[in-house]
Amino acid sequence: MFEETMTELASLTIAEAREKLKARDITSVELTQAYLDAIETANAVFNAYVAVTPDQALAMAKASDARRASGTVGGLEGIPLGIKDLFATLDVHTQAASHILDGFKPKYESTVTQNLWDDGAVMLGKLNMDEFAMGSSNETSFYGPVINPWKAEGSNQQLVPGGSSGGSAAAVAAHLCAGATATDTGGSIRQPAAFTGTVGIKPTYGRCSRWGTVAFASSLDQAGPIARDVRDAAIMLRSMASVDAKDTTSVDLPVPDYEASLGQSLKGMKIGIPKEYRVEGMPEEIEKLWSQGIQWLKDAGAEIVDISLPHTKYALPAYYIVAPAEASSNLARYDGVRYGLRVDGNDILEMYEKTRAAGFGTEVKRRIMIGTYVLSAGYYDAYYLQAQKVRTLIKRDFETVFHAGVDAILTPATPSSAFGVADESLAADPVKMYLNDIFTVTVNMAGLPGIAVPAGLDHKGLPLGLQLIGKPFEEETLFRIAHVIEQAAGKFTPTKWW
Repeated sequence: MFEETMTELASLTIAEAREKLKARDITSVELTQAYLDAIETANAVFNAYVAVTPDQALAMAKASDARRASGTVGGLEGIPLGIKDLFATLDVHTQAASHILDGFKPKYESTVTQNLWDDGAVMLGKLNMDEFAMGSSNETSFYGPVINPWKAEGSNQQLVPGGSSGGSAAAVAAHLCAGATATDTGGSIRQPAAFTGTVGIKPTYGRCSRWGTVAFASSLDQAGPIARDVRDAAIMLRSMASVDAKDTTSVDLPVPDYEASLGQSLKGMKIGIPKEYRVEGMPEEIEKLWSQGIQWLKDAGAEIVDISLPHTKYALPAYYIVAPAEASSNLARYDGVRYGLRVDGNDILEMYEKTRAAGFGTEVKRRIMIGTYVLSAGYYDAYYLQAQKVRTLIKRDFETVFHAGVDAILTPATPSSAFGVADESLAADPVKMYLNDIFTVTVNMAGLPGIAVPAGLDHKGLPLGLQLIGKPFEEETLFRIAHVIEQAAGKFTPTKWW
């Protein structure tokens, strides 16, 4: 009976747990212990956490219960969360799932995680991810791949959870945390959410502070939540978002109560359907799902309009110039001198070379080389400058559509459902792996908000997601529409095999 109760506690959504905590039916310590037990039982199967902090979690839960008893209740009071290994957490493992940051425990807290702790949340530990957030399958991590809690019907094959926030998505789907922080540079929140039947929102660039988050591509990176449903994502984003004097790209706009937008009518709203997202070779199931999504929004009173985003086809190539260029610059700081891994050499130059050779994985090295190449003299104008111009055109495409009265855009989230771990065809061809971001990168290039919401299952019984793209800082609109899709589609939970 006791074990059953613990499993039940771990299956509560954030909103449900909030009500039970409020009614004093449960304590944060009980809830936290339920998650710690779940992690102990199942993390070996999923490899979702790279560091678990049980003592800290229980201490934070105890403090939360004491605050509640004294009448102080934050927006996430007593809710146990998992934190992507990209966010600096004071005195706790922060390594961006890379060997080069071996043993690094920062002496500061990222703004996003500090905001969560200020709102009463509890830290369960640090979540696995693609190394330095570079990947779409969570297979580039120094700590090994994360396993998706979903399996195809009648198959025992291990599937990827997507990336780079694969640990976050898998932990949320397998009930190893109530919700998780994640980051999105080209789709790293939305693609794993789609692969695991969870909800993930990448807010507008500048909505969340990037301070204390390990940088991949500074003009594209944005933090956001992965949660079990739209309401939980809304609750989490409200706590994560803030202006921050330490990040001049964060925007000083009031953070709305996103949850209040759920349940509002879609009557009078215009939803755009971009013809450019009907890509060649797109599985029929994705097309069908998209049509189903359109129908749900029509039924809810929204007006559906066909739109064109003509520069979409250039987004992926431009992204894979801009992102590696910024990454090669950001990753120059990992040299073995101040922190992390150090491989000794005969002189300082050899020490740099040996440290970086041993410390970075294959995909990270590949992107550093691409980035250094496109920024080098003689190539800068031909590649990086051109890519920045393309980026401006992509942004203008969206502005034109929004200016014409479109409130949000509906597209598929991914070109397929989750694929197998160690898929040979993808390992041999990195470009094939990059194509996973085809529907998501435009949003980062234009700095817009995008949400992935589960909308159905494919013929293998695996989750598929739809994506909504909104105007800058109109996340409320996305939550409102995503909630309608969720109500129509229902929620999706993997069948427990672990």
